[in-house]
Amino acid sequence: MMDSTTEAWYQIKNVDELDTPALVFYPERIKENIDILKSFVTDVGRLRPHVKTHKCAEVTRLMLDTGITKYKCATIAEAEMLGMCQAPDVLLAYQPVITKVHRLIQLIFSYPETSFSCLVDNIASAAMISAEAEIFGYCINVFVDVNIGMNRTGILPAHTFELYRFCSTLPGISVKGLHAYDGHIYEPDLQKRTAECLEAFAPIQQLMAQIEEAGFTKPVIVAGGTPTFPVFAKVPDVECSPGTFALWDKGYGSLFSDLPFLPAALVVTRVISKPDGYTLCLDMGHKAIAAENELTKRVEMLNLTNLQFVGHSEEHLVVRTAEPNSINIGEVFYGLPVHVCPTCALYDRAGVVEDGALIAEWKIIARDRVINY
Repeated sequence: MMDSTTEAWYQIKNVDELDTPALVFYPERIKENIDILKSFVTDVGRLRPHVKTHKCAEVTRLMLDTGITKYKCATIAEAEMLGMCQAPDVLLAYQPVITKVHRLIQLIFSYPETSFSCLVDNIASAAMISAEAEIFGYCINVFVDVNIGMNRTGILPAHTFELYRFCSTLPGISVKGLHAYDGHIYEPDLQKRTAECLEAFAPIQQLMAQIEEAGFTKPVIVAGGTPTFPVFAKVPDVECSPGTFALWDKGYGSLFSDLPFLPAALVVTRVISKPDGYTLCLDMGHKAIAAENELTKRVEMLNLTNLQFVGHSEEHLVVRTAEPNSINIGEVFYGLPVHVCPTCALYDRAGVVEDGALIAEWKIIARDRVINY
């Protein structure tokens, strides 16, 4: 355990005002992460950060304040949050089924200062979106989603041009470009990751040439996530879409030493029971920290070391210490999530810590499935 007299960046002076478990944000670190992101590119117009990690209007506004105008999101609620912030350009990186098309059209109507777009990866969905847009008198911007190895969504490169051409003939939609996500690439070594990334991206470059040769306007390319961001930052004419960078986490921090982002979100927990002299029970259950990884890879305690993780349930995390402990019930510990994105979605608000003090709360407004529409 850390010496309680030692000051650390994460310690909260008025932590007694904070009920636990609690998500806390450190805005100065978020701002620094935004600056680091921008340092990778010479043109801020090539940045299209994903908001799925933070889901928070205040974090979005910190990005808008630095001139970032394009955003990517995964849900209608995230798209609406961006509309509420008057983000100029929003890509819903999701192929909407009919109910979501209706909700997207409502956003287009309700937030006219924001240009919304979505993904398509098949003829039937493109035709449906076109027909619904026609009924309501709108034109919806679309990007063709290309499967470059993730094998989750997207059309295979060999069939992409046919779909692109079909979309260009439909009323009610306007095809803007291609979307390619390579979330399957997790190689820690940057040189090897670069090679994997560019190999997966090669079909997109071929499609770009094919589309232009056919007389279409040069397509906008939206590609990559956080791990491949440093690769695409060096590829001209590609909009980059990292997301985790804003808050960062233990998982990416351990894997990618070439990405110098700072942890900017923690989960604060307290000891609520001591079954014996070596065992502690913390109020950090499945409902407080993302639990999709194995037990030992869910959280790193910053001020409690040499732990053995014993058990994890809905409301409790049980750990054992290496030596007989003198830790008291009620003591506070700071946990760095291994995966911050689903952890953030567990909370409806985050405490805001500046200069070592808890000063406010920010709503995680887009963690709800519906905000207004």
